[in-house]
Amino acid sequence: MSTTLRALSCCALATLAPLALATEGGGSTYPVGAENYLSGAMPPPGFYGQVFSTHYEADTLRGNDGRSLPVDFRVRANVIAPRLIWVSERQLFGGNLAFAALFPFVDLEVEVNGQSQSKRGLGDIIFGPALGFHHSDTLHSVLALDFIAPTGEYDRGDLANIGRNYWTIEPVLAISRIDPAGLNASVKLMYDFNLENSATDYRSGQEFHFDYAVGWGLGNGWVVGVGGYFYRQTTDDRQHGERIDDNKGRAFAIGPSVMYQNPEGWFLTAKWEQETGVRNRAEGDAYWLKLTVPF
Repeated sequence: MSTTLRALSCCALATLAPLALATEGGGSTYPVGAENYLSGAMPPPGFYGQVFSTHYEADTLRGNDGRSLPVDFRVRANVIAPRLIWVSERQLFGGNLAFAALFPFVDLEVEVNGQSQSKRGLGDIIFGPALGFHHSDTLHSVLALDFIAPTGEYDRGDLANIGRNYWTIEPVLAISRIDPAGLNASVKLMYDFNLENSATDYRSGQEFHFDYAVGWGLGNGWVVGVGGYFYRQTTDDRQHGERIDDNKGRAFAIGPSVMYQNPEGWFLTAKWEQETGVRNRAEGDAYWLKLTVPF
């Protein structure tokens, strides 16, 4: 299945738009790097609960040349995001039809040039349908269409915002290879179509990104390896109808990633991601936990 939470912290950067950060304020509606192992493996029909938990921290802003911008900056975000999943027995085009909705609860703190602000509350909700395919015992895939709704609190004059104030439509393709005693690999590919922020007349460019995880199953429920994400902004931002040049974002993240799958059907993943190769965005570290439990 698709989606989870990280980059809500970058909503805080909207007040720094004059520094030519990528997309509005240098952030994204989707939390890049959120997914881990099994992202392309839909479970059997039934109801499932997931809980994502993350801590993100950054104190560097990178410009178009990759150099640190002259800003005294720090952002810290803690997110707990429950997600409800229903996998039906109905099949469409050979895949099981499913629906999911994720509700991020955010604790955000921002410091910029001696000023600070913090906010807590519900962020932008992510929901949508999906189809799950099981090609073999080891190979699985998911096709999904996610909608990211502007439900989080937003004020164009605030330093910290926990919503981005615009809709995003996100097609998703996720593929997973699963082997309890061998190679495990997952990739979740996404493309974001961002609508306009009505408060600022700003439309962020389109974005391509994928989350990945590669590891080895130890035969006892554990998988160990690495994970992270790749991100590229593909089109220019626009404000008041005018194109903004030379501010497209990009980033890559990698770090250790582990998973434990219990024989009773629940599993837990954990990882640490360090961002590198960043352009026109914040650069920091993210820590992730994801618990999945059948009802």
